[in-house]
Amino acid sequence: MSLALFDLDHTLLAGDSGSLWGRHLCAVGALDAAHFEAENRRFGAEYIAGTLDPLAYFTFAMAPLAAHPIARLLEWREQFVEQHIRPVVLARAVELLDAHRARGDTLVIVTATDRFVTEPIAALLGVPHLLATEPEQLDGGYTGRVAGEPCFREGKIAALERWLGGHGARLDEAWFYSDSQNDLPLLGRVGHPVAVDPDPVLAAEAAARGWPVLSLRD
Repeated sequence: MSLALFDLDHTLLAGDSGSLWGRHLCAVGALDAAHFEAENRRFGAEYIAGTLDPLAYFTFAMAPLAAHPIARLLEWREQFVEQHIRPVVLARAVELLDAHRARGDTLVIVTATDRFVTEPIAALLGVPHLLATEPEQLDGGYTGRVAGEPCFREGKIAALERWLGGHGARLDEAWFYSDSQNDLPLLGRVGHPVAVDPDPVLAAEAAARGWPVLSLRD
């Protein structure tokens, strides 16, 4: 089995699903918009700089899951996918997924954004396997905490290696597409790393290592 691994935000999507989810929650009155935007900018700057504390970020990002009934969250999520995700799915990303699907590759999204937000996005893209940061659940609801290790930087490798334990695939034969310097650990482990519309740090690293660079933007 050959693998085609994909980061999600700013790779397959022309945007960040976590930020878009937060803004949707602001729009429906579930979050204070001024506080959300200030914190989101702060964490976003840390992400770009490569200094993000993932546990601090996910404590912020997952808090709404613990504050509202699941039925209401699911209703808001359905609206979110239609209003905010469909418009930012990149046509060339869909073509790339289709090309790997036609080759018989197993498609996997490997994203730091939590599973509650990204599960319907993977379904929308027709990607059958999703590795994401897992929200902790207790007594039928969400706690607002992370279950286990965030699927971020080296955490993506850990999540993937656990998943590979039940599948007959090898990382040295896998493809991985990402835009972010934060994915350098996993990009360095696969046989076919591809920088997609990369940030400056990843662009420089790709040039130094001779990795291909791809744009999925119009």
